[in-house]
Amino acid sequence: MEAHLAFPLLVALIGVALLFDFLNGLHDAANSIATVVSTRVLSPPLAVAWAAFFNFIAFLFFGLHVANTIGKGIIEADIVTASVIFAALIGAIFWNILTWMLGIPSSSSHALIGGLLGAGITKAGFGAVVWSGVTKTVIGIFFAPILGMATAIILMVLVAWGFRRVAANRSDRIFRRTQLFTSALYSLGHGGNDAQKTMGVIAVLLYSQGMLQGEFSVPFWVVLSCQAAMGLGTLMGGWRIVHTMGSKITRITPREGACAEFGGSIMLFGATWLGIPVSTTHTITGCIMGVGAARRASAVRWGVAGNIIIAWFITIPASAAIAAATYGITRLF
Repeated sequence: MEAHLAFPLLVALIGVALLFDFLNGLHDAANSIATVVSTRVLSPPLAVAWAAFFNFIAFLFFGLHVANTIGKGIIEADIVTASVIFAALIGAIFWNILTWMLGIPSSSSHALIGGLLGAGITKAGFGAVVWSGVTKTVIGIFFAPILGMATAIILMVLVAWGFRRVAANRSDRIFRRTQLFTSALYSLGHGGNDAQKTMGVIAVLLYSQGMLQGEFSVPFWVVLSCQAAMGLGTLMGGWRIVHTMGSKITRITPREGACAEFGGSIMLFGATWLGIPVSTTHTITGCIMGVGAARRASAVRWGVAGNIIIAWFITIPASAAIAAATYGITRLF
């Protein structure tokens, strides 16, 4: 194991982790606000403020199961060093910035997981991988969007039946109000699942430096710092990806937006409770495709959706490769 870092370097590395968390919020702002912006229920500034608030307070509602999965369930905590964490974060940050510039809603979560795998395997081989945690995550990659789509379709069918005798104008007013509630729920789920990933990274870094007493745990100051960084990132918005999520996949009405957000929040609440680090991007994209498909299959721009799905599959190997190269370079110094 490497010698312990000097305190200023440790603080700097924690700062890099919080930068990733900030970029996660920036990159994934679209997950929380795309539907309320595209339906014009809220203006963009109000939407990001609304989402940022619920991102921040998410720690009040969830345990730290996802943080524990990231901290000790992707690679073995005992092989983690400052170089591993640095390389993992650089891999994730580089991929996040690249996909943000291109307007591609890839997964910040899987970029971080890919970074951890790339750096960990480069350092200690495949024996460093905690396969149970990785398997759980891979299952989430495939099932989160599929279940999100199915849930959204079911909700659309139920809502269509329940409001079949309600005038269109009245229904529209009801669902515009409903979207405030469902977008808040989704932002809670987003903050609860995504911010915990950075918590796990910082906690395992502290653990590797002998700064946690006893077993692996997440200090409360880490919880607050990560929730604040993610909330601030969301507040800054991610407009390129908002456009893709809110209008390029399919046209969204308030009714459909509410169903997509509520379906997504069900998925995120369940995954966070089970400690599965799912992609909030995958989840809401599946839900948006679901509400579009419930209207008619041709309402979904499947070519755009296909490009997004390709990005999902290459995120982990791409960020892993960047992290592996970064780790190799750091070992030269």
